[in-house]
Amino acid sequence: VQLQASGGGLVQAGGSLRLSCADSGNTFSTSTMGWFRQAPGKEREFVAGITWNDRTTWYAASVKGRFTVSRDNDKKTMYLQMNYLNAEDTAVYYCAVTIRHGSLRSRDFGSWGQGTLVTVSS
Repeated sequence: VQLQASGGGLVQAGGSLRLSCADSGNTFSTSTMGWFRQAPGKEREFVAGITWNDRTTWYAASVKGRFTVSRDNDKKTMYLQMNYLNAEDTAVYYCAVTIRHGSLRSRDFGSWGQGTLVTVSS
């Protein structure tokens, strides 16, 4: 797995953005994956996860109902649709893989890709 996140940018509060996480490796379709984010001066925190077969997703309470994680195994890409963005969503967003379905802990994830910066202006 070799991951690269993209799609970040500057958006106004209340707006939407869709992030992508592309894998240039060969094991994407069997990898359970997740999104994390890290705001300046803060710990990296879990955002959303999705199983390899797209049957189960899980979210941090702070984004549930606003963010949606999905994937396209044929395109080897995971997505994060972010709606109703607010200033607290400003962070660098990362994608990673895990073998622990349902985990919210960054130490259970690996193969971290380069992040993409999301800035929400109020």
